[in-house]
Amino acid sequence: MIRSMTGFGRSEYIDEDKKIAVEIKSVNHRYSDINIKMPRKFNQFEAAMRNVLKDYIIRGKVDIFVTYEDYAKSNLVVKYNKEIASEYIGYLEQMRGDFGLTEELKPTVIADFPEVFTLEEKSEIDSGLYTVIEKVLREAAEKFTEARALEGDNLKNDMLAKLSEMGKMVDTIEEMSPQLIEAYKEKLVGKVKEMIEAGSIDESRIAAEVVLYSDKICVDEEIVRLKSHIEAVKKILSEGGAVGRKLDFIVQEMNRESNTILSKSDSLAVTDIGIELKTGIEKIREQIQNIE
Repeated sequence: MIRSMTGFGRSEYIDEDKKIAVEIKSVNHRYSDINIKMPRKFNQFEAAMRNVLKDYIIRGKVDIFVTYEDYAKSNLVVKYNKEIASEYIGYLEQMRGDFGLTEELKPTVIADFPEVFTLEEKSEIDSGLYTVIEKVLREAAEKFTEARALEGDNLKNDMLAKLSEMGKMVDTIEEMSPQLIEAYKEKLVGKVKEMIEAGSIDESRIAAEVVLYSDKICVDEEIVRLKSHIEAVKKILSEGGAVGRKLDFIVQEMNRESNTILSKSDSLAVTDIGIELKTGIEKIREQIQNIE
């Protein structure tokens, strides 16, 4: 199975006490880059969550959002800060002495000062809460994986079609190659005949020139390697798995061979096909950048 690095998955759990939702989305990235955003109280679960995600994600920039709503009435508790209240009272007593104030300090006055009383969430977390979080996380990850697989299948089919077209281009260049050498031989003979006013033509010299030029413009090796690379990419796509990096390397080699063919070409027709071939390779390279 070929999987794209672009995907989205969402799942949620709701009961009378809480709601937990997990969203996963990703884009292409050279390595695995997983970012989890969730309530601070869930930080203790992060290591376990990342361990779960290893079953679903190998490569890509992945953002995971965990939201939590607590419907329990007893979620908040009142906290009394005795130390802060003591400081307030100490300064108020000092003010009364400094200015000769006689008014009595009342608890209701002290209670209005900042941080004397605060509302805080209960720090205790239900021991069974992570079980729910993991369940929702796996459900979201499975949907996320399905989306990536669907996109990956579309990429695979499109690349296979492009590879078939590229194979035809390589075949055409292979068919044209001998004709180019023969055309050069005829051109060379014609020029020599024009230059020689009388006498016989040194056929061995002409043959030697043709051999040298043929070696210079011969693209047999490049054609063999291109065909091999095209078949290798098809095979890898059919086998599936996390093959993005491997495919990227092979496509770089394909691009190198096509560049060599263009540099050796002395024919406009071959040059046109070579440029079209490079365009196809570049399109495949761009698609491979999004394969896991």
